[in-house]
Formats: sequence, C-alpha cells, structure tokens
Amino acid sequence: MGLTVARTVVRLLAEAGVRRAYAIPGESVVDLLDALQVEPRLTLISARHEAGAAFMADADGKLCGTPAVAVAGSGPGAASMAAAVHTAYQDETPLIVLLGQVPSGDLGEETFQEVDLVRMYSPLAKWTAQATTADEVPGLLAEALHAVNNGRQGPAVLSVPADFWARPFESVVQRPAEVAIPPGSLERLAGEVARLVDDARYPVVIAGGGVRLARKQLIDAVDHLGLAVYTAYRRQDAFPENHPNYVGHLGHGIPDEQLRALEQADLVLALGTRLDEVTTQKYRYPAYTQPLVMVGGGRPGPRRRGLTFHVDTDVARFLSELRQAAAPRKRNWTVANQAVKEFMRPPQRGASGPVHPADVVRALRQLAPEDTVVTSDAGNFAAFVHRYWCFTQPRTQLGPCNGAMGYAVPAAVAAKLAEPHRTVVAMVGDGGALMTGQEIETAVRHRAPVIVVVFQNGLYGAIAAHQARLHGRLSSVAVGTVDFASWARGLGAAGYTVNDQEELEPALASALMRQRPCVVDVRTDPDVLSPDQRLSTMLRSRLES
Repeated sequence: MGLTVARTVVRLLAEAGVRRAYAIPGESVVDLLDALQVEPRLTLISARHEAGAAFMADADGKLCGTPAVAVAGSGPGAASMAAAVHTAYQDETPLIVLLGQVPSGDLGEETFQEVDLVRMYSPLAKWTAQATTADEVPGLLAEALHAVNNGRQGPAVLSVPADFWARPFESVVQRPAEVAIPPGSLERLAGEVARLVDDARYPVVIAGGGVRLARKQLIDAVDHLGLAVYTAYRRQDAFPENHPNYVGHLGHGIPDEQLRALEQADLVLALGTRLDEVTTQKYRYPAYTQPLVMVGGGRPGPRRRGLTFHVDTDVARFLSELRQAAAPRKRNWTVANQAVKEFMRPPQRGASGPVHPADVVRALRQLAPEDTVVTSDAGNFAAFVHRYWCFTQPRTQLGPCNGAMGYAVPAAVAAKLAEPHRTVVAMVGDGGALMTGQEIETAVRHRAPVIVVVFQNGLYGAIAAHQARLHGRLSSVAVGTVDFASWARGLGAAGYTVNDQEELEPALASALMRQRPCVVDVRTDPDVLSPDQRLSTMLRSRLES
C-alpha cells in the first residue's frame, strides 16, 4: 500500500521532532489516528476530554521546546479544545492542532457537526487553515510546523475534511524557505543595545517564556553585566530565584517594595516576553520615560509612548553577542534581592491545626527534589505557589498565563510522559480539579506516577475575592465538599485526605515515594484566600464602608 495523506502527515511530524500526539478519537480523524498508532517514532496518548488533550500538548511543548500534537474530531470535539488553544496562544507555546472536518462533499451544507473551524480558531491561534484538496494537506502541515516555531511561538490549527486522510499521496511536499539573518546584523544590533547597557545605571531584565532555551546565556550575561532580573508572569523558571541579581516575579499582588528596582530602572530589557497585562502590572511598567528593548521575534510592543527598540532575533544568540559587546560591570542589587527574599519566606506556624496553603507549599518544597516539575492551575491558591516555592532549576514551572482553569492535572500527565525520570506535582484548586481531573485516569492507564495536590477550600476563591471586594456578599462560588481521595481511588490512583497540619507531611512524603498516580486532598481554610487576604476581613470591610 502506498503512502496516504495521513501517513505522510505523520511522517512529516516525526521528521520535525514531534514525539507525542494527544487525542480524543472521532469519526473524522480515524485514519489519522491509525497512522499515528503505527508510527514507531510517535506515541499516541488517548485523553478523556479534548481540553485535557490540548492542555497536555501545550505542557509538552512548553517543557520540551518542540511542538506536540493535539487531535480532535469535527464540530463539538474541535470546539472543546478552544480554551486550551487560547492558552497556547497567549503562553507562546509551539503546538500543532489537527482537527477533523466533515467530508469535503458536505462542506457548506451545515451538515452534522459542521463548524467553520478557520473562522472559529483565527482569533485563538497564530496560524489557521483548512485543506480544500487532499494533495495540499501535507504542504499545509509543513507551513504549520514552520509557523509554530518562527518568530513568536504559538499554536497552528489545521482542519482536514474526513475523506482526505485516506487519499493516496505521491507528490513532493513543498516546505517553506527559512529566512536567514543578514551577516553582521545581529552583531550590529547587539552593539547598539550594549551602548545602552553601558550608559545605564539601573538596567533591568524582564525574562519571559522565550528565555527558557536561553537560560544559561541569560545567567552568563547577568553575571557579566550586573543586570537585575524580574521574571514574567508564571515564567519563574526562566531565571534562578536564588540568584543574587533576582529581584522578583511580576505576578498578581506584588507589593510596591518588590517593584522598586523596576521603578528606578533607566533601561528595561524584555527578553522573550510579550509584556502582558499582569507582567506589566496593568501596563504600569515600563514607564514612558524608561527606554525599552524587546528581544524575540513577532511579539507586539506594549501600549506606551516611550522609546522602544525591537530586536527580532533568537534570544540566546542575542545574549551571547550582548555579553561580548557590553563592558563588564558590577551593580549592587542587594536591597532589592533582600526584599524579595523576605517576601518569599513562608510564615512560621505550629505543627497542628487547620492547614494553611502556605504550609502545603513549604512542606512540598522541602520534600520534593530540586528539579521537580510544578504544574499550576488558575485560582487564588496559586499565589502561594508563586510566592513560596522558589524556582531554582530550568523547566520546572508550567502554568497558564491566560488563567485557564483545568490546566494543572493534564499538564502534569504530559510532563511525566515527556520526562519520566523527574518528579511531577500538579497544584490545583477543587474547582479546577473538577474540570479536568478525570485525566488522572489517563495517568493511571499510561503509568505516569504524578502527584496531584488539591487545595480544597470549597470555593472559587478568585471570584469570591472579587465579589467580597465589590458587593460584600458571595454568589454561586460554592464548590461543595468532595471526597477527592475516594474519587482518585475510583480512577485507579492512590488517594490521601489531609484535614490537619500534622497529617500534611506524612501524606506528601508517602505520595512522593509511591510509583503510581496519587491525589492528596488537602482541606484548607476557606477564609485564607491569598497570602495577604482573608475572606472574612474583605466582607467585613465592604459592609462597613
């Protein structure tokens, strides 16, 4: 039997370095799934929901730096992936999304499960296309593979009518040409930025996800040039948080003391980041008086009136050139570094009593290996992870910048499949666990021993905080009490319940030792919404105002 469109597509994926595809089976992709199953260079993982499959592929791409594949069928299946694809877009994750479509002869008839997937996904992805002939499918995939890794990384979505996959393919696949950097241009750009660094008294770096593969070059440049470093929102593994030049994570709820180094900066180098709303503290930084250099291709500049330079090139190569071009210099960031150390120090508490979320993070940080991969969901509990974990090793943090709930559990499964030798811990609230926690069954089936820590406070905490602040009362934010340990055991995992502080460390230590998926259900105080906020205080303040 000759090559089909599906087998050609799978061969192209394998040749591009793709190693895993995460899928929910559907009628419109059965021939693609068969081709994936028989390709020895690729592993096909069947998830339990389309969002879970795409969150897995997103986490795989973040961790490995090369795209993974998410596969879904037409109509409802394709629609169910939308939130995860949006996550990959805002997180700048390389991701290939292959969607089945109704048969080509039925297009435009509003037939069973027909949706215009290109129109639907265009605002959510970097690149979208739908094949109009079977012969063009492999070429479109080649374009998608080129798109996800060139310039700003992101997801590429290809919709393929169901009858195209099994068609024979004997043509030559046309691949997009690579654009070469003109000789000497990188050295010239680095030289111009080097003069700005030499003239600055307080040059500050904001390191984003695009620095993950340039971490060594960043550390070398920081040590040589005396730069201070902030990490962008949920990109804390871009730079070691125990480095003397580390001055903070630009997330939610950052006090002014943590922002003083950025406030006084006379030059800001944004490396591999798009300077989103959270990272810029609601577009407060960089101020229009601060020169800004943005390094990394395809990222839009922030809304500002100040002087902005764009260096559209690879971050690692640029940092190597900058280190050579700029003069070595020592700058003293001790005050800012001491402030962030104090901010990150967990509170001291007794050995018994109700479990505080900070206790969970502190205990895990002491027990887990240094290179543990932490996947974090959206929710108020995540503030404790961001503040108290202290990320020191590369490729150890996976979290959604767009605040998508349900990310942590499927992301942890993918992380363990991608790097089975590393410990992987999912940090998730009870709301997020109930959205995609069924992917624990995927972990059981694929023998991926992840640890899922559920912060159960019975609330959608982030929304409860907004309601308390705005209205002084709560509405539809109660989650209710769930026995996550029994639920986990029903899915084939081990389950632990922690009601008291003295039960915490033994349960976590046992889960870390077991070679099977584990869920640790930690019942935390619903009054403790964040490291600095209590729900009762917020409600009382609103009522008294």
